[in-house]
Amino acid sequence: MFNLIPVESYTGVFYNVLLLLCFIVLAGSATPIDNEGNLKSKKLLGMIVLVFCIAFIGLRPISGKYFGDMRVYATTFENYALGDAVILEKDIYFHYFMKWSSSVMTVEMFFLICALLYIVPLYILSRRVFKAFWFYAFFALVLSFSFWSFGVNGIRNGIATSMFLMAISFRQIQYITIGMLLAIAAHRSALIIIAAWLVTYKIKNPKLALAGWFMAIPLSLALGGFWEAFFLNFGFGEEERLQGYLGDTEDSFQQSEAGSGFRWDFILYSALGVFVGWYFIIKKKFEDNLYTRIYIFYLITNAFWILVIRAAFSNRFAYLSWFILGALIIYPYLKMQFFNKQHTIVARLLFGYFMVTYVLNYILPRI
Repeated sequence: MFNLIPVESYTGVFYNVLLLLCFIVLAGSATPIDNEGNLKSKKLLGMIVLVFCIAFIGLRPISGKYFGDMRVYATTFENYALGDAVILEKDIYFHYFMKWSSSVMTVEMFFLICALLYIVPLYILSRRVFKAFWFYAFFALVLSFSFWSFGVNGIRNGIATSMFLMAISFRQIQYITIGMLLAIAAHRSALIIIAAWLVTYKIKNPKLALAGWFMAIPLSLALGGFWEAFFLNFGFGEEERLQGYLGDTEDSFQQSEAGSGFRWDFILYSALGVFVGWYFIIKKKFEDNLYTRIYIFYLITNAFWILVIRAAFSNRFAYLSWFILGALIIYPYLKMQFFNKQHTIVARLLFGYFMVTYVLNYILPRI
């Protein structure tokens, strides 16, 4: 069915299907969110979204022009199928996975498996943390600014962050550890987010983390490229890919997302999560240990990105906080009743959140 869609139209079709789904959610928001009929319909809609995303991302045609690094992955896979040795310089476990996959499946099946590894952990997180209301959390993650690009382009990064999200949905240390190790195996940039998560065991005061986030802005403005050099010299530079992010080396990451300089527009986008967390935790006194840790984690990782915001392709670092933004903004609404007609507010919130994605990723590139 998807073969009938021209490859140049794939991204547009995906975003317009999500827009239609947003209107469906809005249309059904008049009933209470915990209404049995609403929950049944949202469960069905959630499964439709899950299957659609896996199929649409996993069965897309192979293209480097429209899907960035996908062509690089495909070429590597095909070389492995012809007998090439495993690339051992970076992310060796993922390359071992590619090498094994090349012996038992086609490249098309490999990309479908990658889509499953990217999307199913988000479903698991949503089901485990939000129970009957899982659809809204899963949908928020799908509507996020970077969801599409890290499913079709930054594939290893996307899988790594999804594994991380799945890991933090568990309480048992053995499952958390397995999830974190899978994240590192997919992409070593997961070490950054795991380190930030470990910091949340020590920094438990969201006001302190919030102050640190605000301080990162003038520090970045005042010291410019000092932070890129600092982190490279501090030992991060041992990671080749990280050097490429912070330095001036070229990368196949889509130019539309590769902005350099001080991006006030992306800081404003990031501030959405900063404000939502402040509003519910500090102003509304919402007490939830996991949510507080997610908020502090977001502030730490986003502040790190702000410090290196001038680096080439620094949006790769922005993704290390943005990937959790959908869960951050929707979480309190699914745990506690704060407002009258909260279901309507949730639907409008999801619609507004997606409109940012829709405008930046679909409307503006077409102008």
